[in-house]
Amino acid sequence: MLVEYIKWLRGKVGHDYVILNFAGAIIQDESRRLLLQKRGDNHQWGFPGGCIEIGESAEETAIREIKEETGFDISINGMIGVYSKYFHEYPNGDKAQTIGVFFDCSLNGGEMKIDESETLDLEFFDVEHIPPLFHQKHYDALEDFLNNKRGVYR
Repeated sequence: MLVEYIKWLRGKVGHDYVILNFAGAIIQDESRRLLLQKRGDNHQWGFPGGCIEIGESAEETAIREIKEETGFDISINGMIGVYSKYFHEYPNGDKAQTIGVFFDCSLNGGEMKIDESETLDLEFFDVEHIPPLFHQKHYDALEDFLNNKRGVYR
């Protein structure tokens, strides 16, 4: 459904800027390491998550996307924040102002699974060894998470 919607939308606006809404998760394991996903579209690290589909809440999106991209089931502990003034150009030339809702999450089941299309790799990292992240929005959410800020809006 989402792919068809984006194809339809891009058929109308081409590569021009659109607003896209995302939900993502910062997930800690029992050792307090953070789960990162090496993305299939740009081969860079970031927090798992994805585009909110029509009829879906941000919370539902985070739960669905984490299951699809990582194989894990999660519990949402709370919202870290809403990150709304960020711009991105995709490898195909599409441009978007991206709005991301990031959640603080815990693992509650499932098994790590790499699908090799959206996800090239998954790894838990100690906070001191986080690799470069693909987007400033992810850096800002990480900073807020580490500083125990909640209800952030940027």
